[in-house]
Amino acid sequence: MLDNNQLLRFTTAGSVDDGKSTLIGRLLYDSKSIFEDQLEAIENTSKKKGHEGVDLALFTDGLRDEREQGITIDVAYRYFTTPKRKFIIADTPGHIQYTRNMVTGASTANAAIILVDARHGVIEQTRRHSFIASLLQIPHVIVCINKMDLVDFQEDAYQKVIEQFEEFSSKMMVKDVRFIPISALLGDNVVNRSEHMDWYQGAPLLHTLETMHISSDINKVDARFPVQTVLRPQQGEFRDYRGYAGRVASGVFRPGDEVTVMPSGFTSKIRSIDTFDSAVNEAFAPMSVSITLEDDIDISRGDMIVRSNNKPEASQDIEVMLCWLNNSPAKPRAKYTVKHTSNDQKAMIKEVVYKIDINTLERKEDDKELTMNDICKVKLRTTQPLMVDSYRENRTTGSIILVDDATNETVAAGMVV
Repeated sequence: MLDNNQLLRFTTAGSVDDGKSTLIGRLLYDSKSIFEDQLEAIENTSKKKGHEGVDLALFTDGLRDEREQGITIDVAYRYFTTPKRKFIIADTPGHIQYTRNMVTGASTANAAIILVDARHGVIEQTRRHSFIASLLQIPHVIVCINKMDLVDFQEDAYQKVIEQFEEFSSKMMVKDVRFIPISALLGDNVVNRSEHMDWYQGAPLLHTLETMHISSDINKVDARFPVQTVLRPQQGEFRDYRGYAGRVASGVFRPGDEVTVMPSGFTSKIRSIDTFDSAVNEAFAPMSVSITLEDDIDISRGDMIVRSNNKPEASQDIEVMLCWLNNSPAKPRAKYTVKHTSNDQKAMIKEVVYKIDINTLERKEDDKELTMNDICKVKLRTTQPLMVDSYRENRTTGSIILVDDATNETVAAGMVV
C-alpha cells in the first residue's frame, strides 16, 4: 500500500520548445490542481492571444517576463497533490547556459522527466540532461516522447527514440529508465490513457508517478547522524539531560545500538531517542531527533554519530565532481568554506583533474579554468577531516557546497566520488 502523504520530487528537463511547460500545465490541469481564479486568468490570456483552447504553457511560464528582460532564469517549483501522493515539480530551464539551474533543481529529485520531441529524436540537449541526471544519481528517469500527434501516433517513431536513448545511456549509471509516448498538447498518456496509441500497453505518466516505488531510494544501510546542536535544558526533570540533536541522514538508529562518534572515534551505546512529542524505538531518515548516549562524550556540532561496524571515511583529501555556480571563475588555491552536513571546514581546490565537455561528454584534461556552469572533477584539501560517503551510495553525506570566504556566496555544489 502507498503512503498517501509520501512526497515525490521530480524535475523536468528537455530542449527549448520540447513542451515542458505544456506538459506540466497538462498535469496540473487534468489532475484538477489549479485554482479557479488562476484558470480564469489563463483562459482570458489565451483568448487574447487568439488560441482556441487554454494555452497550458501559461501555467508555468510566470518567468516569461524575466526571460524578456534577460534576468537569470531560475528553477520554478510547482506543488500539486492527488489522492495518492504529494508532488513537487522543479521546472528547470533547457538552455546550455542554465546547467547550474538544472543541477540545483535535480539535486533532491526522486525522478527526472526528460522530454524528447518525437520528430527530432535524441539530440545533444537530451544527452546533456541525461548525463546530469546520472551524475546526480536521480534514481528514476522517465523519458517522455512528446508530440506524438505530429508523427501520426506511429509506434515506429517511439521505438526509434528508445533505441537512440538506450544506445548512449548504457554508459551512464541510471538504474530505472521508463519510456512513455505522449502528446502534452492533447493530453494523450499524461493523466488519461491515449485512445490513439493502443499499441502502448504501459501506464500514463501520472499513474507512473503515483505508483513509483521510492521508499528504497533512501539509504537504509549506512547509519549516519550529523549532530547539529547539543541540548542541555538543566532544569526540572531534565536537569541531567544531554541530548545530541540533528536530522538522521541515512540508515536506522535504535536504543541499545553500539555507536561511534566521529572524528574522535569514541564509542558508546544509544540510551534513548527522543522526538518533540515522545521517545521512539527507532529513528530513520529524514526524522529530526535527539539522541542520548550511555557515556558522557565530548560531542559538538559537526561531529557524526555512526554505527560502530559501519563507518564513513574520514578524510582531508576529497575528490569531488563539482558544478561551478558562480559568475566569477575559481581562483587558484583560494580559500573556501566547505559545508558538509552540519560540518563547516576551510578548504582549497588543490587540483582540477579534468573538465567535462557538456556537449560531447568527453574529458578535457588540459583545460583547468573553472567558469560558470562547468562540471569538473577536482581534489579538495580541508583543514579538518570530513566524514564522507561516496555520493553514489549516499546522496546526503556525499554532497558538499563551497562558499567563497570573501563574498559569502555559494560558488559550487559537489558530489563526492
